[in-house]
Amino acid sequence: MGMSVTISVATEQDAEQIFRLQYLCFQSEAALYGNYRIAPLVQSLDSVKEELVSDCVIVARLGDEVVGSVRGHITEDGAASIGKLCVHPRLQGHGIGARLLRAAEAALAGERGAKKFRLHTGHRSEGNLRLYRRVGYETVGTSQGTDGVPMIVLEKQAGEYAATA
Repeated sequence: MGMSVTISVATEQDAEQIFRLQYLCFQSEAALYGNYRIAPLVQSLDSVKEELVSDCVIVARLGDEVVGSVRGHITEDGAASIGKLCVHPRLQGHGIGARLLRAAEAALAGERGAKKFRLHTGHRSEGNLRLYRRVGYETVGTSQGTDGVPMIVLEKQAGEYAATA
């Protein structure tokens, strides 16, 4: 019998696993843009630890292994900025990313009062865009990443998170 993936709030002890998973998962994004200096690949372990303390960090676990994660925080305009969603390559395509997003949305709306959710993804990241649109996000604009990658900005209202759960 196989184990099932569980979704829970990350703990400080998860920092190193999240750090390694993020580095593994964002290699394909870096290759897509020919840019290995994208933010998730140059983030330090200390910075991940700081996010665990200040942000809403959700993980997917398979036994003791962290196989997915996502982070979010409330911005000045009351929106929840969600980012660094990643699922281990061997487990992609099984709904874990959507489950992580729903858990982050629920926590950010319920515990931190988010009025809407906002996320960014690279303009060539078709798989990411499909997922985000499938769970109710709509394109609201574009931006330039600090790493030079053109980004698409997507949002959805906080009241909609329950409808996608």
